[in-house]
Amino acid sequence: MSIRKIACCTDFSENAEEAVTAAVEMAEKFGATLDVLHVLPQPVNPMVSDFEVPLLGEAMPQMSFDVRSSLAQKMKERMSEVYGARTSRLKGAKMVVLDGHVSTEIIAYLDEHDIDLVVLGSYGFSGMGLVLFGSVAKRVAHKAHCSVMIARDRTEKKA
Repeated sequence: MSIRKIACCTDFSENAEEAVTAAVEMAEKFGATLDVLHVLPQPVNPMVSDFEVPLLGEAMPQMSFDVRSSLAQKMKERMSEVYGARTSRLKGAKMVVLDGHVSTEIIAYLDEHDIDLVVLGSYGFSGMGLVLFGSVAKRVAHKAHCSVMIARDRTEKKA
């Protein structure tokens, strides 16, 4: 297996930190490029049922394009602050902010950029967030056309 392009997904959780650490190590080992991805999810109203989702635009106004662009720029700056030092020694490392449904945007990015390996944390959300959003890692692992590595916390105790 040839690994030339690696993507790593982050939501800034502890598990995402494990993924970034693993992705940097893999990029160094294989001399691969690294794209660190963060997706700005669309606003969700948890009181809306699945049947009402098509009406979401009417039920809950979406943020303006300017507000989303500003938020994306601030997130890119945060990513550079948090991950810049670790990725600066890698060739072609970049921070990428996507906007939309998290797993859908990740999978589209992987395909569009011919990524060879994607690294994700085992989970980011917990509690109600996991119930509402499901497991991004699970969706990406099932639908990605590239290899998927799930990074786990090495110190986490097995139950």
